[in-house]
Amino acid sequence: MIDYLYSRAPFNNMNKHFLDLNNFSKDDIDRILSNSLEIKSKGKSLKILEGKFLSLVFEKSSTRTRVSFEVGMAQLGGRASFLSVNDLQMGRGEPIEDTSKVLSSMVDGIVLRTLEHKTQIKFAENSSVPIINGLSDRSHPCQLLADLLTFREEKGSIEGKKVTWCGDFNNVCFSYAQAAELLNFELIIACPKEFYPEDMKNYKNVSFTQSISKAVEASDLVSTDVWVSMGDEREADERQKLFSDYQVNQEILDQAKSDVVFLHCLPAMRGQEISHNLLEDPRSYVWKQAENRLHAQKGLLIELLN
Repeated sequence: MIDYLYSRAPFNNMNKHFLDLNNFSKDDIDRILSNSLEIKSKGKSLKILEGKFLSLVFEKSSTRTRVSFEVGMAQLGGRASFLSVNDLQMGRGEPIEDTSKVLSSMVDGIVLRTLEHKTQIKFAENSSVPIINGLSDRSHPCQLLADLLTFREEKGSIEGKKVTWCGDFNNVCFSYAQAAELLNFELIIACPKEFYPEDMKNYKNVSFTQSISKAVEASDLVSTDVWVSMGDEREADERQKLFSDYQVNQEILDQAKSDVVFLHCLPAMRGQEISHNLLEDPRSYVWKQAENRLHAQKGLLIELLN
């Protein structure tokens, strides 16, 4: 399968970026996940991207996204360079459009971690190389690749399964909603009514409830995230009160299927969105999920840069 990657036709200028999960088709996602699993099985030294250079431009702090892309490029034979916005002229007022044109003339791909999704769009509109969304206020498609990879590795296809999200309709949850339509699974979102999206009726295969018990019943996969995301710190006290009934713990997981997969994109706040020892529960695959950020990223990089 990996040999096939060398001869794959290049993306055209309209669909080579990965800003949202639905920039790719179901077949594209299936291919990336299959290749990621094969790459994982073959070990660390596959020089598929030898001579390629990846630029990481981040406005937000990062652990898993930064390390997985840097290590992934190295293991594929390429190189990566990390730059915070403060290291660039962009931090001194250079227009996003100018920065994108300059960077894309020198590198083979750019990973962006931005405060606003519109920054991703401006970069993509002015870039001659693929732009990868490493997180924005709208979505986190790279995280979803790792989540989907983890479920496939443990349970097989996610098509037709029941997935429950507990907590804020944030960027990760938005990517789950896109995945539900793209990959044809049922997504139940349990959160306070105040956090329902205004366009909730536009999401296919997605429903909302204020009852976490109802949401997790007979679920194949249960996922959650912190109640206070980056940028929401001023609302911390209010959010903790509103989400206090949405903690995922052993008793909640007991209402799902006996072989349920529990995921959390990390970092986790034990005692808030999860109970103190949930990550050590045998139904938790969170540490494998975190490792799979590396393998999913490598599959994505080969798809876009090779």
